[in-house]
Amino acid sequence: MNRELTADVLVIGGGTAGFGAALASGRAGLQVRLIEAGSKIGGVMAFCPGMPWGAGLPVGRSIGGIFGELTARLSAMEPPAAELRPSVLENFGIEVIYDHETAVFTMFQMLEDAGVDVHLGTIATSPVMDGARIAAVECTDRRGPFTIRAAMVIDCSGDGDIAAKAGVPYTLGDAQGNMMGVTLSFMMTGADWAQVFAHDDPYFRREAAEGIAAGRLHPDLAKLYLMRGLHPGSVFCNSVHIRGVDGTDPGQVSRATQEGRRRCHQLADFLRQSVPGFEQARMSDLGPTVGVRETRRLEALYRITADDLAGATKFADGVVACDNPIDDVMRGQGAMIHDAIVGPGDYYTIPFRALVPRKLENLLFAGRLVCADPVAFASVRGMPQCMAMGQAVGTAAAQALAQAVPVQALDLPGLITALGAQGMNGIGGASLI
Repeated sequence: MNRELTADVLVIGGGTAGFGAALASGRAGLQVRLIEAGSKIGGVMAFCPGMPWGAGLPVGRSIGGIFGELTARLSAMEPPAAELRPSVLENFGIEVIYDHETAVFTMFQMLEDAGVDVHLGTIATSPVMDGARIAAVECTDRRGPFTIRAAMVIDCSGDGDIAAKAGVPYTLGDAQGNMMGVTLSFMMTGADWAQVFAHDDPYFRREAAEGIAAGRLHPDLAKLYLMRGLHPGSVFCNSVHIRGVDGTDPGQVSRATQEGRRRCHQLADFLRQSVPGFEQARMSDLGPTVGVRETRRLEALYRITADDLAGATKFADGVVACDNPIDDVMRGQGAMIHDAIVGPGDYYTIPFRALVPRKLENLLFAGRLVCADPVAFASVRGMPQCMAMGQAVGTAAAQALAQAVPVQALDLPGLITALGAQGMNGIGGASLI
């Protein structure tokens, strides 16, 4: 017999966007269910343990909200489980470096305190439609199929399967369908920081070129992305990027993961043998699967463009501030790009309308499903921004239910006021500086 559960809000996907959405809805007093296909929340955090939170402090000030709260909680621990550091990479500004397991535990605790029911190992398979509404979502876990009936659905899955099956139009990749490369990362522990980071080139291009010329590194490792971890002697290695992978195809993701493991082990051996400071180091925290940057971008009431970003547009319904560069990763045969998109000391905002479908009345989405052109998407996709987008749609879901209106008719000034009361900075045309 098919099981049936109910919820005020169903959040699909437990990445940083889903975490923000579920927490905001739960804190609004709603019955919230968060389903996640994996074994823990965090999304890219789970796939790439140690990945810094970048773009959370545009122009040196936190975007606030749930991201600011989480960062403050971790930083206040003894010993601190997070700290702020300027990125060694060009155009990236201040990043939050954190202890992965402590961060995940804290996020779980925040959801528990808000009364959110978290369902791990659970996959959303198809929507049940009722006209312009999603009446329920069919799911499955190890016990078999079941249904969740919800008044509001928030798709934060990254791939947007449910939104697409419900009829929301979407685009894949750039004009030619090329998606950004996927990445497998790992940590090296026991490294000598003083030796590893002794020279001026943050990308280790000379060493990488020597490794490629000798056939010891893949040609796409022309730059080595090596960053100090939170704990002394730990180095986060974010260098293994694999091109041409359709993140919506499980077979391609599986093959890319094994290829990524091969390249990660190759790189770890190369670091120990050829880069001073790694002689006594060892690999740890190899990601369980590749981190996928880009799949479906859903159609919304508004599409963010590169011109919006370049003009430092601060929308009246802007729900998160950002100054992240155009961080485009090996799309097609392209190179790595980290070009600044706004001038020094400026930022843009992400409008709420880019998270609202045109027709479905009880669906919102957040995270990498945001409606944006390929260039804009390469900037707006940072984890802090995804968390803030999630907070915005979680708060909006609560308001739409309270007002008994479709999400397209939501009172946007009221939403911005509510988000400001939650400590989100630089939103709705307000100044972050």
